[in-house]
Amino acid sequence: MKRLSIPVPLRRYLPVLDWGSQYSRDDLTGDAVAAVIVTIMLIPQSLAYALLSGLPPEMGLYASILPLIAYAVFGTSRVLAVGPVAIISLMTATAVGQMALSGTAEYAAAAIVLAFMSGLILLLMGVLRLGFLANFLSHPVIAGFMAGAIILIATSQIKHLFGIKASGSDLITLGGALIRNIAQTNPITVAISAVSVGFLIWARKGLKPLLVRTGLPARLVAILSKTGPLVVVAATTFAVWVFHLDQHGVSIVGKLPRGIPPFTVPVFDAETGG
Repeated sequence: MKRLSIPVPLRRYLPVLDWGSQYSRDDLTGDAVAAVIVTIMLIPQSLAYALLSGLPPEMGLYASILPLIAYAVFGTSRVLAVGPVAIISLMTATAVGQMALSGTAEYAAAAIVLAFMSGLILLLMGVLRLGFLANFLSHPVIAGFMAGAIILIATSQIKHLFGIKASGSDLITLGGALIRNIAQTNPITVAISAVSVGFLIWARKGLKPLLVRTGLPARLVAILSKTGPLVVVAATTFAVWVFHLDQHGVSIVGKLPRGIPPFTVPVFDAETGG
């Protein structure tokens, strides 16, 4: 089959026209498997990231749909992960938390405005091809920022591992709240957390050799060896449902609103920085 000639400027702004013309059935098979795994994992991750940013959990799902579709059309990398991440969630909470109280309508509105403004800036930088500016960022600065964010995020999640309540915008405040409320630890939550974390650590190196010894095909082993997180999500969800662990102090997200929220235009004013 003769390959269609696509103008270079069009391929520059719509990379999907370039790699899409070379897409094969083998690519579709691998991408389909990856899509199933990513989709299943994206659901609990997006809910957690929304909670980390102080927003309702369903907003994490909303924020995970369009970016994936948009990047498939406009993105230049075929391996880059796109969607909500922990650091962006933490930065959102830090920025929006100075304008409104978490859990209020004003907080959600400010987060929407922030996302809209960030998108416009990224779009402008993409059109002007300003990605080279990242080369001027100092590596120690980036490494320090990433390390600090990781420590703060990990500390903020300890309360979920122990089933206690703790809040704070910095490491000292959050650490003090954890120490004060440690007596409220829920043993069932701790047991679930310990088993889940232990299995994930083991699965990174121990699951694949175990599958190889069973004699399964190499391609199937490669797929199943990456399903450790899926097993944890499915097993813990099933355990909570069967044994009604939410009635014994285990926190759950609960029911989420159905359908897609109505389309609204962000309100820009001086208070939100618009």
